[in-house]
Amino acid sequence: MTTREGSLEAPTRHAIDWRNPEFYDRASVDKELERVFDICHGCRRCVSLCNSFPTLFDLIDEGKTGEVDGVAKADYDKVVDQCYLCDVCYMTKCPYVPPHPWNVDFPHLMLRAKAQKFQRGETSFRDRLLTSTDRLGKLATIPVVVQIVNKANTTPLARRAMDAVLGVHRERELPPYARKRFDEVAPPTVAWPVRDGQRTPGKVAIFSTCYVNYNEPGIGLDLLRVLEHNEIPYTIVEKEVCCGMPKLELGDLESVEKLKDINIPKLADYARQGYAILTAVPSCTLMFKSEMPLLFAGDEAVRLVADAMFDPFEYIVARDKDGLLKKDFVKPLGKVSYHIPCHSRVQNVGQKTREVLEWIPDTAVTTVERCAGHDGTWGVKTEFFATSMKIGRPVFRQMAEPDPDYVSSDCPIAGRAIMQGIEQAQQAPTHATKAHPLTLLCIAYGFAGAGTTQ
Repeated sequence: MTTREGSLEAPTRHAIDWRNPEFYDRASVDKELERVFDICHGCRRCVSLCNSFPTLFDLIDEGKTGEVDGVAKADYDKVVDQCYLCDVCYMTKCPYVPPHPWNVDFPHLMLRAKAQKFQRGETSFRDRLLTSTDRLGKLATIPVVVQIVNKANTTPLARRAMDAVLGVHRERELPPYARKRFDEVAPPTVAWPVRDGQRTPGKVAIFSTCYVNYNEPGIGLDLLRVLEHNEIPYTIVEKEVCCGMPKLELGDLESVEKLKDINIPKLADYARQGYAILTAVPSCTLMFKSEMPLLFAGDEAVRLVADAMFDPFEYIVARDKDGLLKKDFVKPLGKVSYHIPCHSRVQNVGQKTREVLEWIPDTAVTTVERCAGHDGTWGVKTEFFATSMKIGRPVFRQMAEPDPDYVSSDCPIAGRAIMQGIEQAQQAPTHATKAHPLTLLCIAYGFAGAGTTQ
């Protein structure tokens, strides 16, 4: 293939060769970072995305030569630390991704650098703690403990201590922990007959996710309400653990493999039995759909799970096309500001959530397709909080402009960050209600208790 300017082909991804010793070789990583940084320097198309690119370009422009060779290799980590592996540069912006011969995969190069950093033991206790979502969730949802944790998360004195000791920014609003986990309150399914469609299996296995299980069980219950209304039998995956996305973002690939070894056999069994597998958090869906098959190429069980995995609204739209979905909405939503998060965008399924919300009569949907700047644990960290809010500022403004009745995002963490950004900008509480799109669908159907664990 001859070298050319840009590429018109759909991007393809190579498997991540993370077990190869060269993957962690510092000289090899630095050489590849220099090569890719030089290409990025000559293009600069991604300057408006995450802060990795402005950081890189400032290092180059302020260096001795004005080129990549003027940047100290010790400063490469400054670029790596700003990347939270959203994949938007790869999937939507970069003209040099494979199959282009320059073979630029910026996010997976950042992953390689993070993995090398983790292997060198340079990852902080805070980062290891924040990415241990199951451990934190199980501890924080113990009776009595949950009340103490939630009180501490909203108490200025405790938040100052967390900022000073842990490096969790005192101003970042943190999600509360639930008194009862989703897997404790999820009702059993009605034994509806299984009606498979051309595009959709007629029965669903729910991977709860850490966030829904420990923080907002109401989102999971709303998913069950939608399935129940549409006479779709479901089952809750038992004894699941974290999908592995937080550990992936940390570069802790050995932990990702351990989590995979627990989750995948169970999920693969459901896939073999003809279940669709749904998660209500885009990062978890993306982890099983895209990242796992690249990390564990050739693993048949991983591929089975990826093929059976659906975003909830991807499943709902496909179910409608199969003629098997009820659209008997009874309540309009008014004005909805809907944010499509990065980990939904890069699944390449289109704006399915927006499509569903626009089915609802007398509902006006304003869609914002831009990073809200939070991304998992990144936006809670003291050193990144200000940058996180800066990245999200255009989203906050665009979401607030229609004076919406509801603010919504498929990513519940992004939704919380957006509400915080809107209220900070207005210096007053907004009249809008934050609600997950699944909750909005339940409201439109007229279900009592939407958004709650009742």
